[in-house]
Amino acid sequence: MNIAVEHIATDQPPDEAKARDLDYGWQSGNQVELLENGEAYFPRVFDAMRTAQREILLETFILFEDKVGHELQGILIEAAQRGVKVVVSLDGFGCGELSAVFLAALADAGVMVQMFDPASKTLGIRTNWFRRLHRKIVVVDAEVAFIGGINFSADHLGDFGPEAKQDYSVQVTGPAVADLHHFALAQSGRQVRTRRGWRRRQQRPSPWATDSGEGLVRLIYRDNLQHRDDIEEAYIYALSQAKKRAVIANAYFFPGYRLLREIRNAARRGVQVQLIMQGQPDVLLAKLAARMLYDYLLKDGVVIHEYCQRPLHGKVALVDDDWSTVGSSNLDPLSLALNLEANVLIRDRAFNQQLYDSLETLSKNHCQVIPAKHKPRLWLWRLTVGFLVFHVMRHFPALTGWLPAHKPRLKPFESQAHD
Repeated sequence: MNIAVEHIATDQPPDEAKARDLDYGWQSGNQVELLENGEAYFPRVFDAMRTAQREILLETFILFEDKVGHELQGILIEAAQRGVKVVVSLDGFGCGELSAVFLAALADAGVMVQMFDPASKTLGIRTNWFRRLHRKIVVVDAEVAFIGGINFSADHLGDFGPEAKQDYSVQVTGPAVADLHHFALAQSGRQVRTRRGWRRRQQRPSPWATDSGEGLVRLIYRDNLQHRDDIEEAYIYALSQAKKRAVIANAYFFPGYRLLREIRNAARRGVQVQLIMQGQPDVLLAKLAARMLYDYLLKDGVVIHEYCQRPLHGKVALVDDDWSTVGSSNLDPLSLALNLEANVLIRDRAFNQQLYDSLETLSKNHCQVIPAKHKPRLWLWRLTVGFLVFHVMRHFPALTGWLPAHKPRLKPFESQAHD
């Protein structure tokens, strides 16, 4: 059996797509709904796919052959068989364990499957660690979009057990869906019909909308070309504008010095700054790295919670009463300096309150507060190691320039599978 699968071996589609490397502005009049964990996310996105009439565009970092993956596979096959155009873009590292049989079922039904930067194992180990397609986006019929941090895997469901992830996504309807649709098409290498008003802007839209009306949404993303720092800059700018409160819940927290300084400065001027970190991490190194920064932040009044019920996988934040962000980007060197990421910025009081209430419930009921005079065992050794690691990681983006970069091209290929 021949499987027609395209491998995307690039940070972007082909050279002609560079003209579509746009700065998406704020769109008003949207409806945004918070979807917490797989229990809320999967039914909503699966229902949208089941009723699709024309097109499904899907990007994900992880797709597993578990109950969630098999349900998704069945929905996509059924959609393709009834004539819906289905384009699925998967990351070669996160989806590296998918079987040829699983992919063949999709391809035989007419689903266009694309794999970003695949690589075979070396001595049984995957080596394509860097510059991953880490986005999680679904757009259905250019009418409804989903974006956040939730992958298509059963470990986002509570019945997975103690290792089930705590995570967030959003459903967007309204004018901003056109931007998400345009972006997903461009990134998948599909033909994009440019509408009036979509053009490269001389100045990028501000991360803080000039109007504070309801339902304002802006797509921001990170690539390794023209938009390397967009997500980080959005966090920095929003924190610089904070007047009352700022809450950041992030799974992998080891940002650069500029963002750390802005968090500290907000607390110094009286903003109630709260960080929610992993207390029961799926990656132990993530917890150790974050803890190296605690003393720097605690001494200026930042309140740090560690979520201890299960692994935290969320990438969300809010500032004051109406600014929020939800997406795929962690605040660590991989997300801020290497991976392909996408977030939405949201100016909406109702959504901000919904997210705040969810995070407040999390922090009050399932977190431990790190004492302001936190001094762990072997603190002098930790301080020394932390100082060295912090400054190495501070220059991590520059160091990654030594790594080989992918050339912007699409490489179709055929893989063999047998029943």
